[in-house]
Amino acid sequence: MILKKYIFVAAVLLLAVACTAKQELREPQVVPQPASLQRTEGSFRIDRKVPVYVDIADSAILRTVGFLNERLQKAAGFSLKVISNDDPLHHRDEGAILVLDAGLMKEAYNLDVTPKGIVIEYGSGAGVFYAIQTLFQLLPEAIFAESVQRGVRWEVPCCSIEDSPRFPYRGMHLDCCLHFFDIPFLKRYIDLMALHKVNRFHWHLTEDQGWRIEIKKYPLLTEKGQWRKETVVGSLYSGIYDGKPHGGFYTQEEARDLIKYAAERYVTIIPEIEIPGHSLAAISCYPELSCGLEDHYETATRWGIFKQVYCPKEETFKFLEDVFDEIIELFPSELIHIGGDECPKASWKKCPHCQALIRKLGLKDEYELQSWFIQRMEKYINAKGRQIIGWDEILEGGLAPNAKVMSWLGEEGGIKAAQQHHEVVMSPYPKYYLDYWQGDPDSEPLAMGGPTLLRTMYEYEPVPAVLTPEERRYIIGVEGCVWTEYMPTPARVEYMAWPRMCAIAEAGWTRAPKDWEGFTSRLETHLGRLDRLGVGYCRNFWNPFIDFHKDTEYSKVVTMSIDAPGAEIRYTLDGSAPTAASLLYEEPFAVNRQQRVTAAAFRNGRMIGDIKYKDF
Repeated sequence: MILKKYIFVAAVLLLAVACTAKQELREPQVVPQPASLQRTEGSFRIDRKVPVYVDIADSAILRTVGFLNERLQKAAGFSLKVISNDDPLHHRDEGAILVLDAGLMKEAYNLDVTPKGIVIEYGSGAGVFYAIQTLFQLLPEAIFAESVQRGVRWEVPCCSIEDSPRFPYRGMHLDCCLHFFDIPFLKRYIDLMALHKVNRFHWHLTEDQGWRIEIKKYPLLTEKGQWRKETVVGSLYSGIYDGKPHGGFYTQEEARDLIKYAAERYVTIIPEIEIPGHSLAAISCYPELSCGLEDHYETATRWGIFKQVYCPKEETFKFLEDVFDEIIELFPSELIHIGGDECPKASWKKCPHCQALIRKLGLKDEYELQSWFIQRMEKYINAKGRQIIGWDEILEGGLAPNAKVMSWLGEEGGIKAAQQHHEVVMSPYPKYYLDYWQGDPDSEPLAMGGPTLLRTMYEYEPVPAVLTPEERRYIIGVEGCVWTEYMPTPARVEYMAWPRMCAIAEAGWTRAPKDWEGFTSRLETHLGRLDRLGVGYCRNFWNPFIDFHKDTEYSKVVTMSIDAPGAEIRYTLDGSAPTAASLLYEEPFAVNRQQRVTAAAFRNGRMIGDIKYKDF
């Protein structure tokens, strides 16, 4: 009996150990989520003795593998020997990293980690690059440190990943006109995009408030057009100005350097040259491009929409053709963004030339004149071997034959374009507009509007359900938009863009159904990586969002939410700081004018974020 008892106890202990080991087999936390990830037992350790075998001595592949060594050198203090022109399969069980061309689709990759080594399979350089971005996220977060981290075991959990993107176009936009940002910051911006497998950088280069790209044939555009004499303080309605000139532009040499830098990270830069509206900076330099209805034109000093737009006359088209000639020579992107949004028709309605042109062409109105303007420029750009993409308003008056649409005015424009069999990138405001508040406006710096919370961005489905299966294939991607009226510094851009851009990146890459709990669990781990990279992202992930809803004159209904998984919200109504013993938020409740809602998030009895409050 005693022997049997010991055998039973031993069996129970072994089972407990096995169960514990199984519980510790945590799935790697990767953002964006791979198409398929299977966790297996064990890990592979990367140290200075591990070689990398590449099946072809392709310069692009070798450069891409070099990104792995760059990060290892920074964080681990060593790099790996890279060997090419040697069949990697001979070294499968030798504790090596093998990089194999498996003929996969563009951007797809397979990543297999076993205790005996790592195998990366690809079909193009982009696949290798994305495999390495995932590999970085499998390693300890210290891999993202900028200095050597002592005592870290560089272990990769064993797993099998098969991965490819949902959409070919996964974009991030940055407006450099309302505020100017230098090249080092743009490179950092592109690095963060690439880490999240975002592959299109939409570079907004011309506006009413400044012209930012050198055009050699028209030097005034940057000599004069880069500058505005001052900038409005606060919103466009304040009427108060800072009295300080603001300017900046990119030389063509700088642009080429950035294009090359981005291309090495498999990011295509799409330049935007606004036509026919948002053109006041150009008109201030060359007034003959306007309808000539005013005595003086100057670069805008406040935000908003301006009536001064390009006049559709031959001098204007010659100017624009010259500009696009230099842009096309500079940027290898197949797509050229021509804007097309927010073009007031007031000047055209008063302009004798425009009215005569409408009659001559047999057009119905100024909207059809804009369509004719866009179509004329499209033909010119198409003749140069490029395609145009523009905002929803290029649909007004009839869409140019080959144009792609970037749908920002909700979904309607994207739906209409897809139904007409035009390719569409979904970037609807406010769902994908990163200049909107991401928390309670009462406790956030000035922004365009909102709020648009992380969860809102994550849960938005970019393929409208109203489309037929045939029409849905015309939705080719997504883009997050960063307009910088209220983002004067790089730090402010990072705060507004991240971590919400993680949600948009996931929508662009991942085919899996939406899973908010799974996403936030992975994101909380991922934020540690962004910390290591020094990204100044918004930390509202750990803070409660307090919302007041209309009720009576004397009361409001309160709802609260939190992004961080497994967190509970504790609150008080007397203005005191919440503790782990304060009231637990479980359902909406009403407050009166004398009560202040003060709340904080707790996990395991410990406060994990900041205290937030809201008054009636």
